Amino acid sequence: MIRIIQIAWRNVWRNWRRTTIASVAIVLGLILLIFLGGLYGGYDEAVFANAVRLFGGNIQIHAPGFRDKSDRMPLIPLEDVDQLLQTVMAHPEVRLASQRINTSGMIIDGGEIYPLTITAIQPSVEEPTSLIAENIIAGRFLVDDDQDFIVIGRGLAEEVGVGVGDRLTLAGKRKNESIRQRTMTVVGVFDLGLKDAEKGMLFISLEEARSLFNLRDQATEVTISLTEIGMEDQVIGDLQASLPGYEVDSWLTLNPELRQVLDMGDQMTAFLGLIVVMIACIGILNLMMMAVFERTREMGVLAALGMKGRQVMGLFLLEGALIGAVGAAVGCTLGWLLMLTFNATGGIDMSDYTDMGEIYALMGDAFYATIEPLRIIQYGLLIIFMAVLASLLPAWQAARQEPAESLHQL
Repeated sequence: MIRIIQIAWRNVWRNWRRTTIASVAIVLGLILLIFLGGLYGGYDEAVFANAVRLFGGNIQIHAPGFRDKSDRMPLIPLEDVDQLLQTVMAHPEVRLASQRINTSGMIIDGGEIYPLTITAIQPSVEEPTSLIAENIIAGRFLVDDDQDFIVIGRGLAEEVGVGVGDRLTLAGKRKNESIRQRTMTVVGVFDLGLKDAEKGMLFISLEEARSLFNLRDQATEVTISLTEIGMEDQVIGDLQASLPGYEVDSWLTLNPELRQVLDMGDQMTAFLGLIVVMIACIGILNLMMMAVFERTREMGVLAALGMKGRQVMGLFLLEGALIGAVGAAVGCTLGWLLMLTFNATGGIDMSDYTDMGEIYALMGDAFYATIEPLRIIQYGLLIIFMAVLASLLPAWQAARQEPAESLHQL
């Protein structure tokens, strides 16, 4: 076997210029694939991490019937919320869980009405991970015993023309669909760079919402933050089995528009990978076809000496695999080093793009390429496999050569 590998290695570099050109094509394609794949991975990670903090957690639990009416923000209280929290916190992947009340409402200012979503939170529980708390630009964040205090976004503050200390009339739907209103004081203003989204967001304390909407000791939502992004499906399955009387969803399930945007990145990466693989296959196919044409007489000699067709075929497949392995090894190494260098230089500064849309703002001030050794190894193995596949037709043609005819080939 070692002898066959030595022969294949020698044959690979017999025409070193052609082999180098094919290898360079593989290397450049792999570097591009690894780097852009790392960028898309970093993009997803940044958006996921900040979106999870914005929506209160990776997973949300609601009472039955909420999912079908989620666009109307129904006030459907959870039953036995304390027992629910105990069950949730017992899961090893759960970092924290918080109660919330969500409902649709409006700000009434003079003759103007500004529709929005009212979110009541447990400030002491959510503040350590809250994107809202981290981005307070005026005033302060909420505390648990706040009464008649609200926190609003800069977009809404500018739209209404108010600031910290000003009072606004807040109206929201109660459980029986009746409207309850109260004049409240702006205690804090946050800035996420999501001006349009900020116009529709308002936060109050959970205790204030329970009083305002007549939900004594109740909540309409439990948000769950996990120890690691990407574990949502597994944890949802576990919790749904333990909590059959509740609706357990990822935040993405209730925000399909954002899921579609993130899926586009995955599709772009897959499309780019297909192009890179096709380039590699065409290069290796051309190289091996030329090798079969140039070495016809040599194959006749090998056949005459007793080498069987399947052995000739195996030799050419091995040569294709070696070319793919060389390109994969160099390409993966250089792609990994490029990502390390990119991250070391500060990644991509996104501070100038936060006003261009929700996705850009969720990415934060900068994002970095994700370095996943396993993914890089998978790319390399894929290239080697495709190199063998591309060598299959030339190898088959080489194995079919008749010794007598091959020996007469000039």
